[in-house]
Amino acid sequence: MQSLESELAAARDLDVADLADAIESIGFECTRCGGCCTGYAPGEPGGAPPGEGVDETEEAAPDRDSDDRDSDDREPHTATVFPDEVRRVADAAADRFDGSYDWRDVARPMPFGLDADGDGEPAGETFEWALATDDCGDCTFYEESDGRGACTVHDARPLICRTYPFSVALDGTSQPMGEAVDESGVVRAHECEGLGRDISREDAEELAAALKERAVRELEEAIGVRDGYDPSASDRVDGDIVVFDSEGPKEADGTPVDGD
Repeated sequence: MQSLESELAAARDLDVADLADAIESIGFECTRCGGCCTGYAPGEPGGAPPGEGVDETEEAAPDRDSDDRDSDDREPHTATVFPDEVRRVADAAADRFDGSYDWRDVARPMPFGLDADGDGEPAGETFEWALATDDCGDCTFYEESDGRGACTVHDARPLICRTYPFSVALDGTSQPMGEAVDESGVVRAHECEGLGRDISREDAEELAAALKERAVRELEEAIGVRDGYDPSASDRVDGDIVVFDSEGPKEADGTPVDGD
Protein backbone atom coordinates (compact mmCIF):
# COMPACT_ATOMS: atom_id res chain seq x y z
CA MET A 1 0.00 0.00 0.00
CA GLN A 2 1.29 3.44 -0.90
CA SER A 3 1.72 6.15 1.70
CA LEU A 4 -0.95 8.79 2.14
CA GLU A 5 1.51 11.33 0.78
CA SER A 6 1.94 9.28 -2.41
CA GLU A 7 -1.80 8.97 -2.80
CA LEU A 8 -2.19 12.71 -2.24
CA ALA A 9 0.33 13.37 -5.02
CA ALA A 10 -1.68 11.05 -7.28
CA ALA A 11 -4.89 12.86 -6.39
CA ARG A 12 -3.33 16.22 -7.20
CA ASP A 13 -2.20 14.82 -10.56
CA LEU A 14 -5.70 13.68 -11.55
CA ASP A 15 -6.74 15.18 -14.86
CA VAL A 16 -10.18 16.80 -14.67
CA ALA A 17 -10.77 16.19 -18.38
CA ASP A 18 -10.07 12.47 -17.94
CA LEU A 19 -12.43 12.33 -14.96
CA ALA A 20 -15.09 14.14 -17.00
CA ASP A 21 -14.62 11.61 -19.82
CA ALA A 22 -15.22 8.80 -17.34
CA ILE A 23 -18.31 10.46 -15.90
CA GLU A 24 -19.69 11.03 -19.40
CA SER A 25 -19.12 7.38 -20.31
CA ILE A 26 -21.01 6.22 -17.21
CA GLY A 27 -23.70 8.87 -17.46
CA PHE A 28 -25.57 10.60 -14.65
CA GLU A 29 -28.45 12.95 -13.93
CA CYS A 30 -29.78 13.67 -10.46
CA THR A 31 -33.44 12.63 -10.27
CA ARG A 32 -33.95 14.23 -6.84
CA CYS A 33 -35.09 10.90 -5.45
CA GLY A 34 -33.52 11.70 -2.07
CA GLY A 35 -31.83 8.32 -1.86
CA CYS A 36 -28.43 9.78 -0.99
CA CYS A 37 -29.89 12.04 1.73
CA THR A 38 -32.18 9.72 3.66
CA GLY A 39 -31.99 6.83 6.06
CA TYR A 40 -33.09 3.34 5.08
CA ALA A 41 -33.45 -0.21 6.30
CA PRO A 42 -30.39 -2.41 6.94
CA GLY A 43 -29.36 -4.65 4.09
CA GLU A 44 -30.79 -2.45 1.33
CA PRO A 45 -28.55 -1.65 -1.67
CA GLY A 46 -25.88 0.85 -0.71
CA GLY A 47 -25.93 0.01 2.98
CA ALA A 48 -23.97 -2.03 5.43
CA PRO A 49 -25.24 -5.54 6.20
CA PRO A 50 -27.50 -5.69 9.25
CA GLY A 51 -25.57 -5.66 12.52
CA GLU A 52 -22.37 -4.10 11.16
CA GLY A 53 -20.96 -0.79 12.41
CA VAL A 54 -23.00 1.08 14.99
CA ASP A 55 -26.31 0.82 13.15
CA GLU A 56 -25.08 3.38 10.66
CA THR A 57 -24.41 3.47 6.92
CA GLU A 58 -22.86 5.90 4.49
CA GLU A 59 -25.38 6.17 1.71
CA ALA A 60 -29.10 5.61 1.39
CA ALA A 61 -30.76 3.31 -1.11
CA PRO A 62 -32.67 5.17 -3.83
CA ASP A 63 -35.44 2.59 -4.12
CA ARG A 64 -36.42 2.72 -0.44
CA ASP A 65 -40.16 2.82 0.17
CA SER A 66 -41.05 6.11 1.85
CA ASP A 67 -43.43 4.22 4.16
CA ASP A 68 -40.35 2.70 5.86
CA ARG A 69 -39.38 6.04 7.39
CA ASP A 70 -40.99 5.27 10.72
CA SER A 71 -39.39 1.85 11.04
CA ASP A 72 -37.34 1.45 14.21
CA ASP A 73 -34.63 -0.48 12.38
CA ARG A 74 -33.87 2.15 9.74
CA GLU A 75 -30.22 3.12 9.45
CA PRO A 76 -29.42 6.85 9.70
CA HIS A 77 -27.90 8.58 6.69
CA THR A 78 -24.15 9.05 7.19
CA ALA A 79 -22.12 11.44 5.05
CA THR A 80 -18.63 12.71 5.86
CA VAL A 81 -18.21 16.45 6.36
CA PHE A 82 -14.94 18.36 6.81
CA PRO A 83 -14.53 20.86 9.68
CA ASP A 84 -14.57 23.92 7.40
CA GLU A 85 -17.65 22.50 5.66
CA VAL A 86 -19.43 22.26 9.03
CA ARG A 87 -18.92 25.98 9.55
CA ARG A 88 -19.96 26.83 5.99
CA VAL A 89 -23.16 24.79 6.26
CA ALA A 90 -23.93 26.40 9.63
CA ASP A 91 -23.57 29.87 8.09
CA ALA A 92 -25.74 28.90 5.10
CA ALA A 93 -28.42 27.41 7.35
CA ALA A 94 -28.43 30.52 9.54
CA ASP A 95 -28.99 32.69 6.46
CA ARG A 96 -31.60 30.33 5.02
CA PHE A 97 -33.65 29.97 8.19
CA ASP A 98 -32.80 33.28 9.85
CA GLY A 99 -31.50 31.66 13.01
CA SER A 100 -28.39 30.51 14.81
CA TYR A 101 -26.80 27.18 13.98
CA ASP A 102 -23.97 25.71 16.03
CA TRP A 103 -21.69 22.72 15.40
CA ARG A 104 -24.14 20.13 16.76
CA ASP A 105 -26.88 21.42 14.46
CA VAL A 106 -24.75 20.50 11.47
CA ALA A 107 -22.53 17.57 12.43
CA ARG A 108 -22.28 14.61 14.74
CA PRO A 109 -19.31 12.36 15.56
CA MET A 110 -18.73 9.73 12.89
CA PRO A 111 -20.36 6.65 14.49
CA PHE A 112 -17.88 4.07 13.21
CA GLY A 113 -15.50 3.02 15.98
CA LEU A 114 -17.71 4.15 18.84
CA ASP A 115 -19.01 1.72 21.44
CA ALA A 116 -21.92 2.02 23.84
CA ASP A 117 -21.27 3.08 27.43
CA GLY A 118 -23.09 1.69 30.45
CA ASP A 119 -26.18 3.72 29.61
CA GLY A 120 -26.21 2.62 25.99
CA GLU A 121 -24.91 5.97 24.72
CA PRO A 122 -22.06 6.11 22.19
CA ALA A 123 -18.61 6.52 23.69
CA GLY A 124 -14.95 6.31 22.68
CA GLU A 125 -12.73 7.74 19.95
CA THR A 126 -13.71 8.33 16.37
CA PHE A 127 -12.34 10.16 13.35
CA GLU A 128 -14.11 12.81 11.32
CA TRP A 129 -17.69 14.07 11.35
CA ALA A 130 -20.97 13.08 9.75
CA LEU A 131 -23.82 15.36 8.78
CA ALA A 132 -26.52 15.62 11.44
CA THR A 133 -29.69 13.59 11.02
CA ASP A 134 -33.28 14.03 12.14
CA ASP A 135 -35.43 11.58 14.10
CA CYS A 136 -36.15 9.64 10.89
CA GLY A 137 -32.46 9.17 10.12
CA ASP A 138 -32.58 11.60 7.19
CA CYS A 139 -30.04 14.39 6.69
CA THR A 140 -31.33 17.29 8.75
CA PHE A 141 -31.03 19.58 5.72
CA TYR A 142 -33.13 17.37 3.45
CA GLU A 143 -36.68 18.30 2.58
CA GLU A 144 -39.20 16.70 0.28
CA SER A 145 -42.11 18.15 -1.63
CA ASP A 146 -44.42 16.31 -4.03
CA GLY A 147 -42.11 13.31 -3.98
CA ARG A 148 -39.02 15.29 -4.98
CA GLY A 149 -36.11 15.85 -2.64
CA ALA A 150 -34.13 19.03 -2.12
CA CYS A 151 -31.21 20.24 -0.03
CA THR A 152 -31.98 23.35 1.99
CA VAL A 153 -28.29 24.37 1.97
CA HIS A 154 -27.65 23.27 -1.61
CA ASP A 155 -25.04 25.90 -2.51
CA ALA A 156 -23.03 25.08 0.64
CA ARG A 157 -23.45 21.31 0.58
CA PRO A 158 -20.31 19.27 1.36
CA LEU A 159 -18.14 17.69 -1.32
CA ILE A 160 -19.42 14.20 -0.50
CA CYS A 161 -22.89 15.42 -1.48
CA ARG A 162 -21.69 17.31 -4.55
CA THR A 163 -20.00 14.23 -5.99
CA TYR A 164 -22.33 11.32 -5.11
CA PRO A 165 -22.67 8.71 -6.64
CA PHE A 166 -19.04 8.91 -7.79
CA SER A 167 -15.76 8.21 -6.05
CA VAL A 168 -12.10 7.92 -7.02
CA ALA A 169 -10.28 4.63 -6.56
CA LEU A 170 -7.33 5.89 -4.51
CA ASP A 171 -6.27 4.49 -1.15
CA GLY A 172 -7.08 6.91 1.64
CA THR A 173 -10.19 8.28 -0.05
CA SER A 174 -13.67 7.37 1.16
CA GLN A 175 -15.93 4.99 -0.72
CA PRO A 176 -19.70 4.73 -0.25
CA MET A 177 -20.74 1.58 1.61
CA GLY A 178 -22.47 0.22 -1.45
CA GLU A 179 -20.28 -1.66 -3.90
CA ALA A 180 -19.41 0.07 -7.15
CA VAL A 181 -21.93 -0.80 -9.86
CA ASP A 182 -19.96 0.78 -12.71
CA GLU A 183 -16.46 2.11 -13.30
CA SER A 184 -14.35 3.90 -15.87
CA GLY A 185 -10.64 4.43 -15.25
CA VAL A 186 -10.21 5.52 -11.63
CA VAL A 187 -13.83 6.67 -11.37
CA ARG A 188 -16.30 4.43 -9.56
CA ALA A 189 -20.09 4.81 -9.64
CA HIS A 190 -22.20 3.61 -6.72
CA GLU A 191 -25.87 2.69 -6.37
CA CYS A 192 -28.07 5.51 -7.73
CA GLU A 193 -31.10 5.59 -9.98
CA GLY A 194 -29.64 8.54 -11.89
CA LEU A 195 -26.77 6.52 -13.38
CA GLY A 196 -26.74 5.84 -17.11
CA ARG A 197 -28.49 9.07 -18.03
CA ASP A 198 -27.11 11.67 -20.41
CA ILE A 199 -24.92 14.37 -18.89
CA SER A 200 -23.63 17.50 -20.60
CA ARG A 201 -19.91 18.07 -20.95
CA GLU A 202 -20.17 21.20 -18.83
CA ASP A 203 -21.88 19.33 -16.00
CA ALA A 204 -19.44 16.42 -16.30
CA GLU A 205 -16.48 18.78 -15.99
CA GLU A 206 -18.02 20.56 -13.01
CA LEU A 207 -18.64 17.23 -11.29
CA ALA A 208 -15.13 16.02 -12.20
CA ALA A 209 -13.52 19.12 -10.69
CA ALA A 210 -15.46 18.58 -7.46
CA LEU A 211 -14.50 14.89 -7.46
CA LYS A 212 -10.80 15.75 -7.75
CA GLU A 213 -11.14 18.39 -5.02
CA ARG A 214 -12.83 15.84 -2.76
CA ALA A 215 -10.07 13.25 -3.33
CA VAL A 216 -7.39 15.81 -2.49
CA ARG A 217 -9.27 17.08 0.57
CA GLU A 218 -9.93 13.58 1.91
CA LEU A 219 -6.25 12.70 1.73
CA GLU A 220 -5.18 16.02 3.24
CA GLU A 221 -7.68 15.40 6.03
CA ALA A 222 -6.40 11.87 6.60
CA ILE A 223 -2.81 13.12 6.85
CA GLY A 224 -3.90 15.87 9.23
CA VAL A 225 -5.75 13.41 11.44
CA ARG A 226 -2.77 11.05 11.48
CA ASP A 227 -0.26 13.76 12.30
CA GLY A 228 -2.45 15.38 14.95
CA TYR A 229 -3.57 12.23 16.73
CA ASP A 230 -3.07 12.53 20.47
CA PRO A 231 -4.12 9.40 22.43
CA SER A 232 -4.02 11.36 25.69
CA ALA A 233 -6.80 13.67 24.47
CA SER A 234 -9.45 11.23 25.69
CA ASP A 235 -8.35 11.85 29.26
CA ARG A 236 -8.97 15.59 28.84
CA VAL A 237 -12.44 15.40 27.28
CA ASP A 238 -15.42 16.50 29.34
CA GLY A 239 -17.66 13.77 27.95
CA ASP A 240 -17.65 10.26 26.54
CA ILE A 241 -16.58 10.98 22.94
CA VAL A 242 -13.47 12.51 21.39
CA VAL A 243 -13.38 13.21 17.66
CA PHE A 244 -10.08 13.55 15.83
CA ASP A 245 -10.11 15.68 12.70
CA SER A 246 -7.42 17.62 10.82
CA GLU A 247 -7.75 20.52 13.28
CA GLY A 248 -7.03 18.32 16.29
CA PRO A 249 -9.13 16.51 18.91
CA LYS A 250 -12.59 17.86 19.62
CA GLU A 251 -15.48 17.11 21.91
CA ALA A 252 -18.78 15.91 20.46
CA ASP A 253 -20.04 19.50 20.19
CA GLY A 254 -17.00 20.58 18.16
CA THR A 255 -15.20 22.24 21.08
CA PRO A 256 -11.40 21.80 20.72
CA VAL A 257 -9.83 19.67 23.43
CA ASP A 258 -7.47 21.67 25.60
CA GLY A 259 -3.88 20.68 24.84
CA ASP A 260 -2.56 21.47 28.32
